[in-house]
Amino acid sequence: MRIPLAFLAATPSPNPFESIAQPIVGLLNMVVGPALLIVGAIGTIWCILLGVKLAKAEEQQDRDKAKNSLKNAIIGFVAIFVLMAVLNIAMKPLADWAGVTLLPSPSP
Repeated sequence: MRIPLAFLAATPSPNPFESIAQPIVGLLNMVVGPALLIVGAIGTIWCILLGVKLAKAEEQQDRDKAKNSLKNAIIGFVAIFVLMAVLNIAMKPLADWAGVTLLPSPSP
């Protein structure tokens, strides 16, 4: 049985995922800003502590270990910020693709 494509395009159907996606999108929209602040504060404090550990290291082995820890922390810190920025940028196109309307971000 073949159904003409014009018939399929003419029948509007509500988005069945609207009721599921709307709370998830709202939660993500609400959490991204505060999470970015918390991750930024914790990452900054952690990098400062690792920098102090590097400065206080007396032996070459301890200095190398502290330098690698600081390098890994900075890489992780940057990766988290990049991923959160991508999420923030991609939120609108993903919501449009899913057919979900975004709620405005809460202002501080």
